[in-house]
Amino acid sequence: MQAAGYPAMNAAAPFALRRSFDWKWVVIGLCVVFTIYIAVVPLAFLLWQSFFTPQTAAKAAEFTLGNYTSAYGSSETLRLFWNSVQFAVGASLFAFVLGTALAWMNERTNTPFKTLFFALSIIPLIIPGILFTVAWILLGSPKIGIINLALQNSFGLERPLFNVYSLWGMIWVDGLHYSPMAFLLMTAAFRAMDPALEESATMSGANIFQVAYRVTLKLTWPAILATLLMLFVRAIESFEVPALLGLPVGIHVFTSAIYQAVHRYPSQIGLASAYGMTLLVITTIGVYFVSRLSSRGSKYATMTGKGFRPRRIDLGPWRWVAAAVFIVYFLLIVVLPFAVLLWSSFQRFYSVPSWQALNNLTLDPYRFIFTYPNLVRSVWNTLILSFGSATVIMLVTSVICWIVVKTKLPGRWLLDNVASLPMVFPGLVLGLSIMIFYLNFDIGIYGTIWIMFIAYVTRFMPYGLRYNTTSMLQIHKELEESAAMSGASWGTTFRRVILPLLKPGLVAGWIYVMIVSIRELSSSILLYSPGTEVLSITIWELWENGQYVELSALGVLFILALFVLVMLAQWLGKKFGVKE
Repeated sequence: MQAAGYPAMNAAAPFALRRSFDWKWVVIGLCVVFTIYIAVVPLAFLLWQSFFTPQTAAKAAEFTLGNYTSAYGSSETLRLFWNSVQFAVGASLFAFVLGTALAWMNERTNTPFKTLFFALSIIPLIIPGILFTVAWILLGSPKIGIINLALQNSFGLERPLFNVYSLWGMIWVDGLHYSPMAFLLMTAAFRAMDPALEESATMSGANIFQVAYRVTLKLTWPAILATLLMLFVRAIESFEVPALLGLPVGIHVFTSAIYQAVHRYPSQIGLASAYGMTLLVITTIGVYFVSRLSSRGSKYATMTGKGFRPRRIDLGPWRWVAAAVFIVYFLLIVVLPFAVLLWSSFQRFYSVPSWQALNNLTLDPYRFIFTYPNLVRSVWNTLILSFGSATVIMLVTSVICWIVVKTKLPGRWLLDNVASLPMVFPGLVLGLSIMIFYLNFDIGIYGTIWIMFIAYVTRFMPYGLRYNTTSMLQIHKELEESAAMSGASWGTTFRRVILPLLKPGLVAGWIYVMIVSIRELSSSILLYSPGTEVLSITIWELWENGQYVELSALGVLFILALFVLVMLAQWLGKKFGVKE
């Protein structure tokens, strides 16, 4: 009897093994390995390259401090560090003060047309940094700047009033471009705060400015510090403004120094790595303090379970002054930059607006752009990279979020930290580290579009992680348990239960990653090669070639296309339950 039954058991064994094999661990393992690979490997090789790259190509790779000696052993380095700090602190403070003042007027006063101003505040975030900088060159250049020429003609000034090619000009352009970020962050803080204490202070006789300084700002102190730190980290890694405004007049910061070191002949990758490690340390410290503030924010909490309705401060006749401030602000960040690009795009060669220049209007720049050999290819590359990176990021981070939030696997907190690690990488440093790695380990992707794809996925993975984590925390464990009790495998449960419930976070994150990928320049500038250009690189090349009117035409088309894309994305988001 045993002999008769034995072959039957043996035949059923492979089937039992196939049923017991769980693809869950394969998917989890692949996502974990992929996350560790793209987050840790670039950092490790950037550090390695800073110590093992010889000063001359004739020497073999051996441990050396020569790169750090060259980077920090001269008085030029002190000036480089001081310029970087001045620029980052100035730009972040300017963006914060401007954005916070507008947010306070929008949330706490009876300024007219507030809803419209809030909707318009999102538009500047669509404009790529390189186009915003080019627009302000055409507006604020001491020689061809429209604003300077208009002031000189109106008031008879002998010297230009505003010079965009200066440290203050860099602070103005960068801070103005990212003030909407401060506006949106501080608007959220003011909107979530119960204004009962402000009303009590008003009833005690305090005026508007005393209430704002002694009550409102102190209660939003964690949000203020977090916003300042985020703006500082973003400014210290900025590339477009220092490259276009600083390099022509010899004002160097860390990002422009890295770019120049790589593009020298012979290329000084070790020196660039040493600069990159310093920039990485600065951004790491900033991100660390932001996370610490986020975890300690409860001691300043003023929003409770009770409902509240803020009482708006009546500005009286001054409310129209506040509305005028919003209008001037919108002119500076949207209307004037777009208008000067639009004007330039209809000229044969750039000239300031005048009656004579009206006779030179032409569509030649647009004809040039539509017949530009690299246009179709750069548009196609941009779409592939943005759509592909957004899709891969949101799918991989959905699995990472499930591991971190829904399991008790040992070390899951470390996985969360590793997946968030690229957040501290400035875009230029990330591009440098990826370039170094694939130069040393040639697996056939250097010089192809795949190396840029890896850079985009690495750079924006932390943002996809944050979107998915927010949605994953709202999914109760009992839904997975019910599916398991009904006989569903992990793959079926994840595909038919988890992903549909993650849809709001998935779609919102996908939209955000797609838009920022389309605008990305800093991590692409060191990685592109002929045939892999994206739209931001094409704009950069047109600027370097001095083709300003053609650049303006492409910029106008780019901004309009991004605006339409954002409108479509908002419609798509609302359709899938993403309200904001």
